[in-house]
Amino acid sequence: MGDVAAKIKVMPNSPEVDLDDLQDRLEEALPEGAKIRGFQRDDVAFGLVALLPTVIVPDGAGGTEAVEEAFSQVEDVESVAVENVGRL
Repeated sequence: MGDVAAKIKVMPNSPEVDLDDLQDRLEEALPEGAKIRGFQRDDVAFGLVALLPTVIVPDGAGGTEAVEEAFSQVEDVESVAVENVGRL
């Protein structure tokens, strides 16, 4: 088994959310075995900016579900959606 890279779109619940702080909290919330390879930012609308972390997870049962669940529990996160997934 290898690893899987997933780009996940994390929408903050307000344009006032400090994205650097949110980024740190997402990194802290990662489940064991997952790691973040980098972040991008995407201007959505009306000052709202989404974070797009690329997460590396082992290719096993559940895939990105544990990461999605962990990210959705972080304060100031409105929604979490997988944008794309690929094997490494």
